[in-house]
Amino acid sequence: MTKQALTPELQARAAKIKLAIFDVDGVLTDGKLYFLVDGSEFKTFNTLDGHGIKLLIQSGVRTAIITGRKTPVVERRAQNLGIQHLYQGREDKLVVLDELLGELGLDYAEVAYLGDDLPDLPVIRRVGLGMAVASADPFVREHAFAVTQAKGGEGAAREFCELIMQAQGSLEAAQAAYL
Repeated sequence: MTKQALTPELQARAAKIKLAIFDVDGVLTDGKLYFLVDGSEFKTFNTLDGHGIKLLIQSGVRTAIITGRKTPVVERRAQNLGIQHLYQGREDKLVVLDELLGELGLDYAEVAYLGDDLPDLPVIRRVGLGMAVASADPFVREHAFAVTQAKGGEGAAREFCELIMQAQGSLEAAQAAYL
């Protein structure tokens, strides 16, 4: 994955992260919605993103998904990756964030969020490291602290995970384990 340059401020923010939260459509997927004739839905996910999330979890960072849509596909993906907290069908993501922080005893500065559209913006602006994917709405990109080089569903989540791990000094060891 392409590494984003760690400016001193980006390094400082990412070093504090204890919880990484992901939106789904447009972040873990390309944002397209696929419906079959029977009304069921399917999504495509990037395996590089998935392994990045697994590495982030192994490094000790907790993970969550907050999404406005509800589908069994996302529940299965979260389970497969070991994502600890899943919130589906929740339009007001800031309310969910506050519930989760209360449960975990964390504060906003310890949270990173990766989103792509207007419903993500209140959380992006509130957390310590609010980021948008390269394919995000331009208004969201403008108000995010940083923007990935990769598009949603095309490695943006992996880039986000590796950025956090790089800032926390765990990326090289995680990669070296495969040598």
